[in-house]
Order: sequence, then C-alpha cells, then structure tokens
Amino acid sequence: MKKSIIGATVIALVGIGGLSVALSRGSTSEAQAVSAESPLATVSFSIENMTCATCPISVRKAMMRVDGVQTVDVDFATKLATVTFDPAITSAQAIGASSTDVGYPATCTES
Repeated sequence: MKKSIIGATVIALVGIGGLSVALSRGSTSEAQAVSAESPLATVSFSIENMTCATCPISVRKAMMRVDGVQTVDVDFATKLATVTFDPAITSAQAIGASSTDVGYPATCTES
C-alpha cells in the first residue's frame, strides 16, 4: 500500500512538472508571436545641453523609462541618441519629450 501511494505521488509530480514545462513553452511562443506582430523602429535624436561625460547617463535613463523603448545608445561626442522602440507602444515624440523633460532637448534627426 505504501509503495503504491509513493508511486502515485511520483507519477503526479512528474505529470505536474511536464505540465509546467508545456505551459512555459506556450508562454515563450506567445511572446515571440507578439514581438513578430509589431516590428521595432529605430530613431536618432540630436541632443542639446550635453556638456559633460555624465549627461548621456541622464538622457539614457529618461528615454529608457518610456514604455516600449528597447535600447538607447547615447554618444556624447556626436550628441546623438539612437533609440530602438516598439511603435505600437510609444512614439518618437514621446521618447524625445522624455529627454527634453530632464533638461536635454531632443530633436528627431531620422527614422
């Protein structure tokens, strides 16, 4: 009797483990399907008022706080920020405004 209870418990645990693996695979496929539906856009901004090497950190943090932004690369030497984002979630205008709001006016240079 004891062996059959242990056996049933093991089988149940293995079944639950298999179910969680199947569920997690489904979630991954779902996430991939969503990202495939909405391609990312890349935009460059000319950034004003960057006077020191730490200014790009403030610009990057401000832009990264915008929902939908995936990456931000700020080049202090050229005063340019290149941003990759999901246009279904945000816009270039919203990203530029986030930098402007923290004291670094951003002007879209290309899309």
